[in-house]
Amino acid sequence: MHTELNIGLALGSGSSRGWSHIGILKALSGLGITPDIICGTSIGALVGASYVSDKIEKLEAWACSLTKFETARFFEINTSLSGFVNTDRLHYFLNENVASDKDVIEDLAKVYAAVSTNLETGREIWLTKGSLLQAVWASISLPGLFPAIRNNNRWLVDGGLVNPVPVSVCRALGADIVIAVNLNGDIVGKHFDKPKRGKRQNNGVGGKISDLVRDYTSSLFLTSKNSEQPPSLLDAIAGSVNITQDRITRSRMAGDPPDIMLSPKLSHIGLLEFYRANEAIREGEHCVQRMRSEIEHVLGIAQQ
Repeated sequence: MHTELNIGLALGSGSSRGWSHIGILKALSGLGITPDIICGTSIGALVGASYVSDKIEKLEAWACSLTKFETARFFEINTSLSGFVNTDRLHYFLNENVASDKDVIEDLAKVYAAVSTNLETGREIWLTKGSLLQAVWASISLPGLFPAIRNNNRWLVDGGLVNPVPVSVCRALGADIVIAVNLNGDIVGKHFDKPKRGKRQNNGVGGKISDLVRDYTSSLFLTSKNSEQPPSLLDAIAGSVNITQDRITRSRMAGDPPDIMLSPKLSHIGLLEFYRANEAIREGEHCVQRMRSEIEHVLGIAQQ
């Protein structure tokens, strides 16, 4: 569909909603659109890396087979201050479905960049060289869930804190036309459900463990609402991230708007509901279909 113009695809952050990126990539391919430059933040960096390393079909199959129980197994209850994520299990998943430890960004057939944040300075970091796996890991390190990643004497965390939809990165790397995917358009306050908790009883150590497990699992998944109870730890993290990313996205888009904006409707999917991949992927495909005339119009004008 395009000739000599470089098309950049900016895949935004949004945790489990990011599975919609898979549907968007599939639908764009169906229209004959193949991006030359892939830039991603957080889950966008993960899906983008899987795409450029030719593992996207494997990632899709894995994501669509994921259950609520298997999702929970990625998180672990511990007293560590580094995060909730089981890093060994995550590393295995990344190797199988995203990139191997040996994959190097410079050797990829397409231009790729992952966005991360320098925890000590707050600066935006573009990872365009070196280990593809480490770039993804640094970009998805959501504070409170993942431990920060050490890279070139810097502590790096989730890129969504500074650039949730990396349009600017695509342009800097040579994109003439930028297609952006914003997962944060309608999320604030839409998914702030709080677990309903029964009255606690003092049943010793066993009771305390049961309460902890109940609180932990209810914070991962949807439960009935109870406005009188304070939000759980992970609910508070999710709500805070939603607000931050929505506000930053609005600001960045105002200063550097993409040529085509794709905004899948995903507010019904929670931050950690990775087991709802089928829904997210379908909505990604539908989003492209809804925007098909606009996409063809913009790319058609660009070719003249």
